[in-house]
Amino acid sequence: MLPRPRRGDPLWIWMLHGWDVFSWAIIGLLTLVTILGDVPAGDRYGSLAPVALLALGYAVVRSRPGNPVRLAYGYLVLLILVLGWLSWLRDGYGVLYTVTLAQFVIFVDGLRGAVVSSALGAVAITLGGALREGWSVDSIAANALSSVAVYAVSVMIALLTPRALAVRDERARLRSRLADAEQQLVHAQKRQGAAEERERIAREIHDTLAQGFASIVVLAEAARAGLAAEPAKSAQQLLSIERTARENLAEARVLVGAAPRSGVAAGSVATTLRRTLDRFAEDTGLVVEAQLPDVDCDQPTRIALLRCTQESLANVRKHAEASTVGVVLTAGPEGIELEITDDGKGFAPGAVGPAATRGGGAGVDDGEADGAVPAGGFGLDGMRRRLAEFGGELTVTSSPGDGTRILVTVPAAEPTADGALPDGTRAAGAATVTAAGATGATGIATDGQV
Repeated sequence: MLPRPRRGDPLWIWMLHGWDVFSWAIIGLLTLVTILGDVPAGDRYGSLAPVALLALGYAVVRSRPGNPVRLAYGYLVLLILVLGWLSWLRDGYGVLYTVTLAQFVIFVDGLRGAVVSSALGAVAITLGGALREGWSVDSIAANALSSVAVYAVSVMIALLTPRALAVRDERARLRSRLADAEQQLVHAQKRQGAAEERERIAREIHDTLAQGFASIVVLAEAARAGLAAEPAKSAQQLLSIERTARENLAEARVLVGAAPRSGVAAGSVATTLRRTLDRFAEDTGLVVEAQLPDVDCDQPTRIALLRCTQESLANVRKHAEASTVGVVLTAGPEGIELEITDDGKGFAPGAVGPAATRGGGAGVDDGEADGAVPAGGFGLDGMRRRLAEFGGELTVTSSPGDGTRILVTVPAAEPTADGALPDGTRAAGAATVTAAGATGATGIATDGQV
């Protein structure tokens, strides 16, 4: 038995069931005409009785869809008998065979059942008409010809319906597979999001807390060593330790969501970098030569430039054994460039990794507090990943004995609808910073406040 159509079923299935509903509308109209028309009482009641019996059988089958085979075929037997009865009883009632063709497909479980049952219906109306008109060759031929024509339509319907059902089943399978694929995609996106978030947190911890703690360790060792001989210098180093610890606390609050996301106060990138370089010069005693024009950029780009600067300076402090560090910030139509150089002992970029030893410069992956370069450091890789989010690039140039050059390139922002750059650039002069102070280690100088 063909179930009632569902959303997404082919149009043919809907048409077939619509035909079934239409057939009962026609049967109801004929019944009304029989009741209200000028029909002899015998013919009237003889017509209404089989129609009422057929309607009762239809209602029983439709009310029990759980028994689709035996009960449905029983109804088709009743339908064939009623068609033959009405064709014998009154002229013109053979048209009900055409009206009820859809039922010979709906109430079967296969192509064979539809072909056989509709053939029996054609035989029933042919015999009924022949009995009513008399057993003549002309009568039998006329009734048989019309029955065969209608039967041909029934066979065509029976042939088309399995194809429509196959399309319906295929669509159901495709919908199921699509739902499974969507569910798998959701899970994959969740896993990817979790992995990306872990990577982001690891990068932020490395760029902020880890380097801050390393700075605190080095400053504490220097302060302890000079506590008796140079108390003023040790006091300054203790102040640097306190300041770095406060900054680490602020960064920790950012990471746990208790502070603004970036942890860096709003302002120009030149001001942000200059504050970081001042801290570096104060803590290390190195000469810092900086050219920092006032360049406008958005907050994410400013944070990326700051993190790259902090990472490079931390590597200079730990590995380069340099005396001078140069920082140059430039802006042009193609984007923003940040160049960080040192005059340290340099390194071979290809050697950084599992076999790397102490030494290097701004481009060496940040290592432990004692300056060792561990395998799989976050430094260069973290800088590259951070810049890749903006379409930027990181270039490391170095060789043993020749210092190190780090070049950070961030492309310009796309123009807005009115043709203006949303984050334009403007040069407001250059500044050179030369500072010397107590020997120690740099803190991670962000603008975040405790």
